[in-house]
Amino acid sequence: MRRMFACLIVLGVSIGFLSACKRPAARKIVIGSKFFTEQVVLAELLAQHIEARTGIAVERKTNLGGTLLIHKAMLAGNLDLYVEYTGTALTAVLGEAPKESSQATYQRVKEQYALRFGLDVTEPLGFENTFAMVVRGDDSEKLHLKNMSDIAVVAPKWRAAVGYEFLERPDGFKGWSEAYGLKFAETPRVMDLGLLYRALTQHRADIVAGNSTDGLIEALHLVLLNDDKHYFPPYDAVPIVRHAALEKLPELRAALTELAGKISAEEMRRMNAAVDADQRDVKEVVREFRAAKEL
Repeated sequence: MRRMFACLIVLGVSIGFLSACKRPAARKIVIGSKFFTEQVVLAELLAQHIEARTGIAVERKTNLGGTLLIHKAMLAGNLDLYVEYTGTALTAVLGEAPKESSQATYQRVKEQYALRFGLDVTEPLGFENTFAMVVRGDDSEKLHLKNMSDIAVVAPKWRAAVGYEFLERPDGFKGWSEAYGLKFAETPRVMDLGLLYRALTQHRADIVAGNSTDGLIEALHLVLLNDDKHYFPPYDAVPIVRHAALEKLPELRAALTELAGKISAEEMRRMNAAVDADQRDVKEVVREFRAAKEL
């Protein structure tokens, strides 16, 4: 009896093992984002659209950190998809000099990401999010500040505040201040991105490095200075997906293609403002956008 019972156990385990081998691989991807509102909104947009169009299950991992951390997670296979900006990919990840043309930047990033990393750079979403040097509205009016070159006169008395990534990046603070010949009163303060505009409105800083599509710029009556020397490269928003994920789930490509050119800078700004200024839920904001676009 004991021998028969043992044989039955072995047989049951074997059948279970064989059944498991025959099960299809899970239809699931992991979408990530950097640590700021726009990235969380875009990750949710990708997730909702993919779920609706393909039935693929999506795990969301948002607010993970900066560019290089997200890039490493992609290479390690911990993430399958996220949204990057072409100028960031070119300078911060590939370590190459900026290019003036949006198309040239996109093509170089697409080529090198495929060749070096096994990552597919899909079609741009339709908007650019460049670094924004932002000042208080009353300072802009009183001191006649419209362009970045206008602040050279006041910079020696001013305090700057930036995110850690902008301070360290090759297309960041050092190169920008040198290009415009700027000398500030002190070393720039490094803050979380979410605190920069509060520091500006509370007069703890006089100029901050934000993003051109930030919703709080208009809501807080701040002014984005024009990059009149064209220091910053193009920063077109593009989904980046692992080749392995596309091979496993080929319908992903068509779903991502449907989002190409669908978001204008103003639409992105409004979604960011809805989350940051109006304190609305990200999922709800994205659902409304998708409905308006009939996605």
